[in-house]
Amino acid sequence: MDIAVLGTGIVGRTLAARFAELGHTVTIGTRDPQATLARTGEGEFGDWSAQNHTVSVATFADAAAAAELVVNASNGAASLDVLELAGAHQLAGKVLVDVANPLDFSHGMPPTLFVKDTDSLGEQIQRAYPKARVVKTLNTVNAMLMAHPEQLPEPGTIFVAGNDGDAKAAVTGLLAELGHRDVIDLGDITAARGTEMMLPVWLRLWGALGGPAFNFKIVR
Repeated sequence: MDIAVLGTGIVGRTLAARFAELGHTVTIGTRDPQATLARTGEGEFGDWSAQNHTVSVATFADAAAAAELVVNASNGAASLDVLELAGAHQLAGKVLVDVANPLDFSHGMPPTLFVKDTDSLGEQIQRAYPKARVVKTLNTVNAMLMAHPEQLPEPGTIFVAGNDGDAKAAVTGLLAELGHRDVIDLGDITAARGTEMMLPVWLRLWGALGGPAFNFKIVR
């Protein structure tokens, strides 16, 4: 599959590398590819790209245009701006996997949510791009566990939410490729409110456990 990953941070890089490892054709989208690739040094994108040469780099619009499936791996506060740069025409009809969270760091740590209760980032994206088939998923684990759930000693639970059943089925298949064995379909995109509002608990667990290597597990 041709996959566009929008975002050059740790989430975007980790997912892009894993999708490429699984045999997909992957392009990372960024605002300015040349400037992004010019960033070198420890932890910088240019060095990462040199080590992951099978992953292409393009503008948000070009990455989305060439893709069958688009992953929003941008900072939640910037997601709507990033998707605007990708372009409604390039997103129309495509599965748009939203893994971002609406975290607000403006008042320090821990962050709050800038949308909650009666709305969600997932819903905002779906409203802004009604022809895209938005699926909210993977936002309740850190980047490494998104891509490598086998790092935990037992399977955790991943959630999907979206209005399009075929889109959710396609994303569930991709999750299985990543190694996720317990996936629960929570229903339409309004269910993104619940998964995004798990983040305050997730952040407290990170502090209590001393790290982000954990997942929720629904026992039934």
